[in-house]
Amino acid sequence: MPKGSNALIRVLFYLSLGLVLLLILYKVYLNFFEIDFHSVHAEQVDLIEETLADRDSFRFAVVGNINNSIGIFERKIIPMLNDSGVDFVVSAGNAVSGGGEDKYRALHRTLSRLNLPYLLTFGEQEHSFLGDFRFYDHYGPYVFSFVVGNSRFLFIDSTLKTDLEWQIHWLEQELAGSDEHYRFMFIGQPLVAVKQEWVIDLGDDYLMSEPGQKALQSIIKDQGVDVVFSANFPIYSYQQHDGVEHVVTGGAGGFVPDTEHGYYHYVDVSVSPQGIVIEPVSLDITQHPIWRRLERLWLWIHSLFYVGYLNFILLLGMLIALSSWLYGLIFVERDYYPSFDRDPALYLQQPLRVAMFTNNYLPFIGGVPISIDRLRRGLEALGHKVLIVAPAYGKYSEDTEVRVPMLLPLGRNSEFRLANLFQPAMYRRVKAFKPDIIHVHHPFWLGSAGLWLGRGLGIPVVLTYHTRLEHYAHYVPLPGPLFRNLVSHALVKRFANRCDAVVVPTHSAEEYLRMIGVRRPIHIQPTGIEYVRFSKVAEDEVAQLRQELAPQGERLLLSISRLGREKNLDFLLDAFHQLRKTCEQPVRLVILGEGNERSHLEQRIHEEGLQEVVLLPGSVPPEQIPIYCRAADVFVFASCSETQGMVILEAMAAGLPVVTVRSSGIDDIVEQGRNGFKTALDKEQWSSQVGQLLEDEPLRIRLAQAAYAFAADYDIAPFSRSIAELYARALAQKDAGNPVQPDG
Repeated sequence: MPKGSNALIRVLFYLSLGLVLLLILYKVYLNFFEIDFHSVHAEQVDLIEETLADRDSFRFAVVGNINNSIGIFERKIIPMLNDSGVDFVVSAGNAVSGGGEDKYRALHRTLSRLNLPYLLTFGEQEHSFLGDFRFYDHYGPYVFSFVVGNSRFLFIDSTLKTDLEWQIHWLEQELAGSDEHYRFMFIGQPLVAVKQEWVIDLGDDYLMSEPGQKALQSIIKDQGVDVVFSANFPIYSYQQHDGVEHVVTGGAGGFVPDTEHGYYHYVDVSVSPQGIVIEPVSLDITQHPIWRRLERLWLWIHSLFYVGYLNFILLLGMLIALSSWLYGLIFVERDYYPSFDRDPALYLQQPLRVAMFTNNYLPFIGGVPISIDRLRRGLEALGHKVLIVAPAYGKYSEDTEVRVPMLLPLGRNSEFRLANLFQPAMYRRVKAFKPDIIHVHHPFWLGSAGLWLGRGLGIPVVLTYHTRLEHYAHYVPLPGPLFRNLVSHALVKRFANRCDAVVVPTHSAEEYLRMIGVRRPIHIQPTGIEYVRFSKVAEDEVAQLRQELAPQGERLLLSISRLGREKNLDFLLDAFHQLRKTCEQPVRLVILGEGNERSHLEQRIHEEGLQEVVLLPGSVPPEQIPIYCRAADVFVFASCSETQGMVILEAMAAGLPVVTVRSSGIDDIVEQGRNGFKTALDKEQWSSQVGQLLEDEPLRIRLAQAAYAFAADYDIAPFSRSIAELYARALAQKDAGNPVQPDG
């Protein structure tokens, strides 16, 4: 970008910051010097009655269509009124340019410049935008009357916010029992049509509704009303109708047409025992269109901040956000290539200190806790130091762990624990550990605490994307579609983009993150498994377990997963039921794991008479899982919520072919027809593939051997070394002032 343009945007940036400061100062001024106001009419009537006590002669001014005018009404007409000698002022309607709270407050500020009492008529503009509530709160009733000297003043609601029949009844009673010599009525909309003298015909919309016109005209004629003042029309008009004088005044600041009667003015009314004299007082001025626009802009700014803190905070936040965005866009240098100033290998020459944050961990059994534990042990085997920050589960804890007390349980059986983020001891312990890097395993809660700490300590933060959150909507206190389709993806995107690097176990997981908008470097590294432990199992233990699970020599299907809705276990039972209809060999299904769906599954098993063929042993110690795998014939899996499906690799390491439902994560591991089968979410396809493996022993053995060989590439040692190398690159890039870069 040219230097001149850069300098210009820099100037704009600092100007916007200056404007933010000025607005803050202006808000302080408004809060200290602008006061709230209520029931203004009660105060003003008291002042009028006090001023005109025992007087039969007085003067008052009538203005119409002020429309929040500053240039005309505030700066021109108000000084004239203050010097005119009138005793009080009445607005005949449309004092505001709309009934918004901001317009009422701006009008009150303008009217405070009057040195004499004033009253407002409830008109069309006062009523708009819910203005009726504000008018009542700030000024008082729409319909009222008072008496001074020998005159009665009546205020009518032409908008019919007040019921017309009630107003007629009230007006008849007010006039029938009064003996004042003069009677003045103020109504926002005219009762009699005004002669129009310009090209544009305004129609009859400015008039009061026809039923109201007829009813009020009859009353004022019969009861001897002398003058009716109204606004809502942008000229001065005087006419008599049935012996009643009708005055329309519409030139106190709003639009006026360029005609004989279109000019800025107010109406001077003199009252004495000798009679009533009505004279329009004109202003020999016009307002240039530019000044009118500037006036409206100033009114908008003033009224915006005068309303309250919400608008102020909104605009202030927008200005700050815009300033920050411009500053980051223009002034922050960007280098999209990795820095070669520092060698990542240097960071592996000494032990790294890694703090890991997770929302669940051992003894809670699940894929994420097991994966984290294996990474911890693998890193420690390489000489690195690891501190685990996780929820507390009873007294279970080790010296290398920070167990955070539970704040809230989640799930029907409290299987998920929401840790107390507000415990200072957790943050003190992590800071005392002096981590070189922070590794978070969830994009929320304790993961957020880890990200916050990493930012505060100025060290890299790495995220492992373990879980497809959209499949866990049933655990979240939000509408399911809202969380699945919007919140979950937005949460992952925002969190991942704030980290220095992201680890995913499969290419499909990387593709998902790129599709939702994650821009950070992504490192593909499948979770490691304990290959040797699964491949070397005592044969006598396998034989004993198989005898317990299949005493009649039945073929065994094994599935390992937490018993949660997201694991799709209902489909597994449906497909197994279909398999039993088509498979000639006796077969049993063993589902290892615990979770809040156990009671539901047990009920289904009981209702469908499957107690003898579907077994739920629950959670078993980790050292027994390889024995279960070696005792089975085929590993089956129905979950569609995995990012990798680590249990599938473990089953392969034990020499089991697998049959799964095709989904992200799993699709990268299972090679169709080589180490297992992938099917659609179709129970007939699934049962057909399982039946083929059970009935074709040579095929089952061939796929089992391929699965065993495939799993050998996923041992813990290379997994841990790869993650440690990612840490080193993250540290090198952080020290060089750049984010970590993705693999080539």
